[in-house]
Order: sequence, then C-alpha cells, then structure tokens
Amino acid sequence: MHSNPPNSKQLVLSALRGESIPRPATGPLAVHYCARLAGYSLREYTTDPRVLAECVVRYYERFRPDALWLSADTWVTAEAMGASVRFPGEDQPKCGSGEPLIRRAADVNRIPAPDPTSQGRYPLMLDALRRIRKAVGEEVFLVACFDQYPFSLACELLGAERAMLCLGDDRPLVDAVMERALEFAAAYGQALADAGADMLSGGDSPAGLLGPHLYLEAALPFERRLIARLKSDTRLPVSLHICGNATAILPSMASSGADVLELDHLVPIAKAIETVGPDVAIWGNLDPVAVLARGSVDDVRRAARELLQAVNRRGHQRFVLSSGCTLAVETPPENLRAMLDAACSTNDCDKRNE
Repeated sequence: MHSNPPNSKQLVLSALRGESIPRPATGPLAVHYCARLAGYSLREYTTDPRVLAECVVRYYERFRPDALWLSADTWVTAEAMGASVRFPGEDQPKCGSGEPLIRRAADVNRIPAPDPTSQGRYPLMLDALRRIRKAVGEEVFLVACFDQYPFSLACELLGAERAMLCLGDDRPLVDAVMERALEFAAAYGQALADAGADMLSGGDSPAGLLGPHLYLEAALPFERRLIARLKSDTRLPVSLHICGNATAILPSMASSGADVLELDHLVPIAKAIETVGPDVAIWGNLDPVAVLARGSVDDVRRAARELLQAVNRRGHQRFVLSSGCTLAVETPPENLRAMLDAACSTNDCDKRNE
C-alpha cells in the first residue's frame, strides 16, 4: 500500500503484481491513433522519431492514461533483419513488399548479428522512446513493443504461407529462422529497456492460427525462451499479445512465462481468468471497433463497467483496462475518454478532464 495516492507507474506496477490499488489501471493500445490525433500521416509517424514522440506525448497530455505505448508497426524487426518493406500509402503502416528475405537455409546465415544501434528503424524507435520518457517523466508507465515473437518473424521473413507449410515440410528451416529472430528480439528488448521502458511487449498473432497442438509444439518453446531471456536480462515484466480468439491456446499462453497476456475482445474474460489463474496479469479487452470506435459514449461506459465488474467478481487483481487490440484511428475522443473515466475516481476524472 502507498501512503499517498500512487502515480500512474506505481498503479500499473501494483496491478501487475496483484496488489491492492485504489482504482483500476488503464493502458489503451494507442499506436496509430496517436498519429491521427496529432494530425500526422503514418509515414511521418513511423519514420521520424521526433514526430512519433510528439504524437504519443500529445495523446498523453490529452487523455492521461496510466500506461503509454511505443510501437510503429509489425515490421520493425523484420526490416532490421533485412526484409524488404514498403508503404502501401501515405497513411498506411509499413508492410512487407511480398519478396521473402529467406528462401533457403543459406539465407539465414546471411543475416548479420543484431545491432539495435544501427539496423533499420531500431535507432529511430530508441530515440523516440527516450524523447517520450523525457517529456512525460518517470511517473508514467511506458510499454515498449519489441515487435514480434520468433514465429511471427518467421512468417514475415519466409512468407506466412510458406512458413506454415514448412512446419511440416522443412521444420529445420523454420527453427533456424526462429533462432535468429530470437536473437534480434532479445537484443532489441534489451535496448528498449536501457532506453527507459517499464514493460516489454511483443506480438505473436500468426501463432494463434496454428491450433492448440501445433502452437504448443512449434511456437510456444520459442516464446518461452525469449520471455525467460528478456526477464533475466532486463528485470522487466514481459507481455504476450495474440490477436483474435485465443481461448483455445490460453493454457499454453499462460505457461509461456509472460507476466502479462494482452487479450482481444473475442476472449471471454471469465474464461480467461479461470484459465490463466491468479498469477498472470490480463491487459484488455474491450472491443476496439464495435464498442470503442463505433459505439456511443453510453455503450463504451457500459462495456467498460461490465468488464471491470466481471473482473472484480472473480477476484482477479492483476488487470489493466485496455482495448483488446490497437485503437482504430477513427475512435472518437469522447469514447476513449468514457473508457478511461470508467476506471477513475471522481478526483482522478476531474484531473484527467482538465
């Protein structure tokens, strides 16, 4: 317990530890939403550290969530490893060019050792994180996305369809790509920790398409190794994000060693709590489209309160209220405000709305 009301960082850390807190912690997955809010294109947001930092800081100053996110798109590490990426449009995130970096085993050996100080957009992201930390101070919880877990990176470097096929036809190639991907993710995570992150988050959504058996056998071992390494090297909590309905693989996700599971709205919160148990934190899981982007303020307020009540009824203390996935750029500010206000006391709301 804190003698004074906890600041945002203390509140989130206490929530992740399962400690008693005066109100729920909040941390919407605001990424491209920050760019739209500040009036910048996604090209500007993802290629200029000053713009990226400004967008996140302006979002924070307007809404005052407890946790902020540093992320650009899902191709930061693949690009750093040498993958060809492109902008489909000025206001669309970077994606793969369609040309796989790896076609045969020899291509894996051509990928250099990871160096977050020089490769791809790694330096840009680290610069932006330092700028955000300097602007918001030490009392705000900063989540830095180390981008993708090894299986997701294998899908980007081999091509998603080929990676899936190779799990059965050429498993050594997939494993070799994941080994190299693990090294990059670990190095980038360490650099983000050194730059001021309070938690490290990564996505492995393609792994959610494998089904329970193949996920357990192919993707989970690399998730476990990466999480253990990041926790050992950085002493920071580590999160695992898998989009969609991950209910069938929740037991395996909970066994990954991740401190936090970021769950999409398709995962029933009661089932999630029952499955993961009291020692794993849940970050989520309001519907980012039907509720937050397209619902009314009353819809958002009602959904947020129902979610918090469901968590409280089951006594799950390790919880952070958030969108189930990244906020849609068209989310009305008043809806986001309603979500945040659902978690705050009267005094907190007054401060947030000033």
